[in-house]
Amino acid sequence: MRFSKMHGLGNDFVVVDDVARAIPEASLPEISRKLNDRHFGVGGDGLILIRPSVENDFQMRMFNPDGTEAEMCGNGIRCFAVYIAEHGLSAKNPLRADTGAGTLILNMEKEGDRVVSVRVDMGAPRNDKTEVPMQGAGPAINVPLCLEGREFLVNGVSMGNPHAVIFLDTLEGFPVEQFGPLVERNPLFPEKANVHFVEQVGANELKMRIWERGAGLTLACGTGACASTVAAVLTGRTGRDVKVNLPGGQLRIEWDEATNHVFMTGPAVEVFAGETDPEFL
Repeated sequence: MRFSKMHGLGNDFVVVDDVARAIPEASLPEISRKLNDRHFGVGGDGLILIRPSVENDFQMRMFNPDGTEAEMCGNGIRCFAVYIAEHGLSAKNPLRADTGAGTLILNMEKEGDRVVSVRVDMGAPRNDKTEVPMQGAGPAINVPLCLEGREFLVNGVSMGNPHAVIFLDTLEGFPVEQFGPLVERNPLFPEKANVHFVEQVGANELKMRIWERGAGLTLACGTGACASTVAAVLTGRTGRDVKVNLPGGQLRIEWDEATNHVFMTGPAVEVFAGETDPEFL
């Protein structure tokens, strides 16, 4: 099986062209676990499959390192778009992609044959507890959560996958490794959550650290940057056009008031390509 190693702001993936649908469905969780192992496999934050679509141009499937399937991945969808364009699978621009979060529109900015950035229409965010999902009903804004004697105010946002956004006065010295998994697996989130600890560093600028559901610490999370921007707007912290600084780099997130859609713009690059030993899989 041939693969490419790609990343979006350090959020790295094993990307596989499976347009021929040659990989058995039942094998996907175990293949993801093996490939994403950083000691015994290729290493990555997820496995991304490019597959055919009946209604749109292509379908994206994304599996976490623990073998679970994610509905969507913001950095992954940019890698997906770059692979399709730079490997000649399609010359269309924009592309329409099927994901577990619905159809997404991918616009690519190119310099010659190279894609330098991808602007993704991420659709409308959802902030009701039943849609995140979270326990209870009503808006998921500043929901109190006590963990190990410390109270946090959690903002729930769905970008097709569940996010918990917690604003802090400062990120410096905060133990993300300690509190991230406690929020991810808290009963407040019946389907678990991607967790983001966020500091406001400017009028329209955020800084965040990430604990991803099924992956742990990562350098970037595109849907999480979108969710954090939505939460910042809803809590009166920023406007709707925000720079989000992640450990791996910066994304621009725009929440359009007219359409209620969130737009994410950022890069993705291919690092290397290879093929697996048949006996490995």
